[in-house]
Amino acid sequence: MARITITGLHKYYGNHHAVRGIDLDIPEGEFAVLVGPSGCGKSTLLRSIAGLESVNDGAIEIDGELVNDMRPRDRNLAMVFQNYALYPHMNVYENIAFGLRARKTPAGEIDKKVTDAAALLNLDLLLDRLPRQLSGGQRQRVAIGRAIVRDARLFLFDEPLSNLDAQLRDEMRGEIKRLHQEIRKTFLYVTHDQIEAMTMADRIVLMRDGIIEQQGPPLELFEKPTNKFVAGFLGSPSMNFIPSALVTEDGKVSVKFEDGTTLLLPEDRQSKYASQAERQIIFGIRPEHISRADGSDERVGVEKYQSVIDLVLPTGSRTYGTFHIGRTPVVAELQAHDVKGAGTALALLVDMNRAILIDPDTEIVI
Repeated sequence: MARITITGLHKYYGNHHAVRGIDLDIPEGEFAVLVGPSGCGKSTLLRSIAGLESVNDGAIEIDGELVNDMRPRDRNLAMVFQNYALYPHMNVYENIAFGLRARKTPAGEIDKKVTDAAALLNLDLLLDRLPRQLSGGQRQRVAIGRAIVRDARLFLFDEPLSNLDAQLRDEMRGEIKRLHQEIRKTFLYVTHDQIEAMTMADRIVLMRDGIIEQQGPPLELFEKPTNKFVAGFLGSPSMNFIPSALVTEDGKVSVKFEDGTTLLLPEDRQSKYASQAERQIIFGIRPEHISRADGSDERVGVEKYQSVIDLVLPTGSRTYGTFHIGRTPVVAELQAHDVKGAGTALALLVDMNRAILIDPDTEIVI
């Protein structure tokens, strides 16, 4: 296993500042996921750790050893790329064994490592097949097998599932997470897919424009985002953001929307926002925290809102209904048969305990 410590890392491509002073510490054995939109610097950071990119400033340490000037082959790490990069004329066994043969590993050791890796990845019945005889998911497992036989101290994954269809991505996410639990090595994984990040990571490192916006356990980022970008990036459908204001009514602080509706903040949040009344805010609420009122819900901090659903998106197990607050479209996650069609008037419950309030100027959660 390996611990990665990155201090003050900068990377330029000409005038483009791709990585801007990143500090990051990944403990040994952790499954860390670098996630963010295209161009945020996550792949550049990964390739810098691998030694495939030189850095302009800062330090990269693996197990306390400075590796900035160390050749990739000497860093004792394995990397899985987006494209499988398998040799088409070699069968599965030979593809997995290729790196071991290149390092002149004894034949008996090669055979054991390949068969063990094949068993771990459910490839043991496919060892005689050529890459063209495999599905996309099977090819990716071969590429992973080629990496894990290295017995490297660190495993790097650069968007390995982006070429697969949705069903195969679901399957491979489970395969890679199970693999991490089996071999207990440090994994650093790059993706632009927030679902991959949420389902696989011990820790998410969310990047934008070459910096880290927030890092921590997936549920911490999901439930306690520090800013609007983090709140909007994680979750599907995305969090609703509604222009509004904090107001005081009868000594209580409420959120007032453009249509004049007010929703009372929970009692345990009253003192926090009592001094901020009359300020403009952005009200953030996730679709799953808006539900249909059934007349029996008496949860503390849950407020009722009368809506007219103007768009219905059924998915089978649930239905997403869109309505408007002022000029802002808002999505609610409803049960499958809660709404029959567009134009339905519906009383909704908004869980104010789960809402966030955002400063519209700084986009920081207040």
